[in-house]
Amino acid sequence: MDLWFSEMHTDNVKLSIRIDKQLYSGQSDFQRIDVFESYDLGKVLVLDGFLMFTEKDEFIYHEMMVHVPMAVHPDVKKVLVIGAGDGGVIRELSGYKNIERIDLVEIDPMVVEVCKKYIPQTSLKMEDPRVHIYYEDGLRFTRRKEDYYDLIIVDSTDPFGPGESLFTKEFYGNSYKALKEDGIMVNQHESPFYPQDALACKRAHKRIVDSFPIARIYQAHIPTYPSGHWLFGFASKTYHPLKDLKEERWNERKLETKYYTTKLHLGAFYLPKYVEEIMKDVE
Repeated sequence: MDLWFSEMHTDNVKLSIRIDKQLYSGQSDFQRIDVFESYDLGKVLVLDGFLMFTEKDEFIYHEMMVHVPMAVHPDVKKVLVIGAGDGGVIRELSGYKNIERIDLVEIDPMVVEVCKKYIPQTSLKMEDPRVHIYYEDGLRFTRRKEDYYDLIIVDSTDPFGPGESLFTKEFYGNSYKALKEDGIMVNQHESPFYPQDALACKRAHKRIVDSFPIARIYQAHIPTYPSGHWLFGFASKTYHPLKDLKEERWNERKLETKYYTTKLHLGAFYLPKYVEEIMKDVE
């Protein structure tokens, strides 16, 4: 018997992955969590029926969330990571020895435990002594912080369900306040390809532009995400993602990556015309 996982991208388009076996299925206080073992893509994490990542291409997403801001900011000491219970962002941050503290705010403890047990590829650095985990809502957590973090990484789920509050104007305002005077925030920005997703991109970017003096969009190709074309947001009080990129300094770190390079960093901010058209009224 063939077992397939399918995710609807629109009413008429879906992604289907042939599954070898189901490793885990459970219902937390917030969402249903499933882990599958696939034939071609490795383990697959699914929350409420939506694919979060596959082992085959998760490195693209996690590298672009972390290394882009880290190659721009000259001295990151304190990092706030919101969401990211799978541990992929933590894994990428762990390679930076200059980071002194990483606060991880994840609303669902079960996501962390499931990923530790079934997906060690992403969660292997969750025990780093610099990591402090808080199981609570990211919006409430940021309300209590002011002038504290050098970098905030918002690795949220889609803009509904448990992750909905992380796309609000209040959240972006709280994040601005929680950052130091030269702080950077990055977030996943959804896909611009299908009309409904493009609207969510535009709405989120408008709220970020209203909150930060510098706000730019960058992109990556992630095969298993809707359309394969994915956007990220870069927002800062001080640093421009291209003008302030320090290529030589980042390359001297000799970090091992499979997707990110400083040359790709430059190109990632040059967007296709159709994306520029979507965002032109916002910027």
